[in-house]
Amino acid sequence: MAKKNTEQVARRYFVSGRVQGVGFRYFVERVAYELGLRGYVRNLADGRVEVYAIGTPEQLDELKKQLWEGPPMARVHHVEERAAAVESCTGFRIRY
Repeated sequence: MAKKNTEQVARRYFVSGRVQGVGFRYFVERVAYELGLRGYVRNLADGRVEVYAIGTPEQLDELKKQLWEGPPMARVHHVEERAAAVESCTGFRIRY
Protein backbone atom coordinates (compact mmCIF):
# COMPACT_ATOMS: atom_id res chain seq x y z
CA MET A 1 0.00 0.00 0.00
CA ALA A 2 1.38 3.42 -0.98
CA LYS A 3 2.11 5.83 1.83
CA LYS A 4 -0.05 8.95 1.67
CA ASN A 5 1.90 12.23 1.54
CA THR A 6 1.02 14.33 4.60
CA GLU A 7 3.76 16.96 4.14
CA GLN A 8 2.31 20.46 4.56
CA VAL A 9 3.45 23.01 1.99
CA ALA A 10 2.26 26.49 1.08
CA ARG A 11 1.55 28.05 -2.27
CA ARG A 12 0.40 31.47 -3.36
CA TYR A 13 -1.81 31.81 -6.44
CA PHE A 14 -2.61 34.96 -8.38
CA VAL A 15 -5.75 34.55 -10.46
CA SER A 16 -6.50 37.02 -13.28
CA GLY A 17 -9.46 37.52 -15.56
CA ARG A 18 -13.02 38.35 -14.55
CA VAL A 19 -12.54 37.24 -10.95
CA GLN A 20 -13.80 40.16 -8.84
CA GLY A 21 -17.49 40.82 -8.25
CA VAL A 22 -18.49 37.31 -9.39
CA GLY A 23 -18.34 35.38 -6.09
CA PHE A 24 -14.80 34.10 -6.69
CA ARG A 25 -13.61 34.56 -3.10
CA TYR A 26 -16.64 32.71 -1.72
CA PHE A 27 -16.07 29.93 -4.26
CA VAL A 28 -12.42 29.60 -3.17
CA GLU A 29 -13.39 29.63 0.51
CA ARG A 30 -15.84 26.74 -0.07
CA VAL A 31 -13.38 24.69 -2.16
CA ALA A 32 -10.58 25.22 0.40
CA TYR A 33 -12.90 24.13 3.22
CA GLU A 34 -13.91 21.00 1.30
CA LEU A 35 -10.23 20.18 0.64
CA GLY A 36 -9.22 20.81 4.27
CA LEU A 37 -6.83 23.66 3.45
CA ARG A 38 -5.69 26.53 5.65
CA GLY A 39 -5.03 30.07 4.44
CA TYR A 40 -6.92 32.97 2.90
CA VAL A 41 -8.23 34.57 -0.27
CA ARG A 42 -8.44 38.29 -1.03
CA ASN A 43 -9.03 40.75 -3.86
CA LEU A 44 -6.05 42.79 -5.02
CA ALA A 45 -6.19 46.41 -6.17
CA ASP A 46 -5.01 45.41 -9.68
CA GLY A 47 -8.11 43.26 -10.28
CA ARG A 48 -6.55 39.89 -9.50
CA VAL A 49 -7.45 37.54 -6.65
CA GLU A 50 -4.70 36.26 -4.37
CA VAL A 51 -5.02 32.83 -2.76
CA TYR A 52 -2.63 31.67 -0.03
CA ALA A 53 -3.11 28.02 0.86
CA ILE A 54 -1.45 25.43 3.08
CA GLY A 55 -1.97 21.71 2.56
CA THR A 56 -0.46 18.63 0.98
CA PRO A 57 0.85 18.90 -2.59
CA GLU A 58 -2.11 16.78 -3.74
CA GLN A 59 -4.64 19.09 -2.03
CA LEU A 60 -2.98 22.15 -3.56
CA ASP A 61 -2.95 20.59 -7.03
CA GLU A 62 -6.70 20.04 -6.72
CA LEU A 63 -7.18 23.64 -5.54
CA LYS A 64 -5.27 24.93 -8.58
CA LYS A 65 -7.50 22.86 -10.86
CA GLN A 66 -10.56 24.40 -9.20
CA LEU A 67 -9.11 27.93 -9.49
CA TRP A 68 -9.00 27.48 -13.27
CA GLU A 69 -12.72 26.54 -13.18
CA GLY A 70 -13.99 29.25 -10.83
CA PRO A 71 -17.67 29.99 -10.20
CA PRO A 72 -20.10 30.23 -13.16
CA MET A 73 -19.81 34.03 -13.68
CA ALA A 74 -15.99 34.08 -13.54
CA ARG A 75 -13.69 33.99 -16.56
CA VAL A 76 -10.20 32.88 -15.51
CA HIS A 77 -7.45 33.92 -17.92
CA HIS A 78 -4.38 32.98 -15.89
CA VAL A 79 -3.37 31.30 -12.62
CA GLU A 80 0.16 32.14 -11.49
CA GLU A 81 1.56 29.79 -8.86
CA ARG A 82 4.42 30.57 -6.47
CA ALA A 83 5.99 28.57 -3.65
CA ALA A 84 5.45 30.23 -0.28
CA ALA A 85 6.61 29.87 3.31
CA VAL A 86 4.23 28.08 5.65
CA GLU A 87 2.64 30.73 7.88
CA SER A 88 0.62 30.17 11.01
CA CYS A 89 -3.01 29.97 9.90
CA THR A 90 -6.11 28.41 11.39
CA GLY A 91 -8.87 27.59 8.96
CA PHE A 92 -9.41 29.31 5.66
CA ARG A 93 -11.02 32.74 5.37
CA ILE A 94 -11.72 35.68 3.15
CA ARG A 95 -9.56 38.73 3.90
CA TYR A 96 -10.94 42.17 3.19
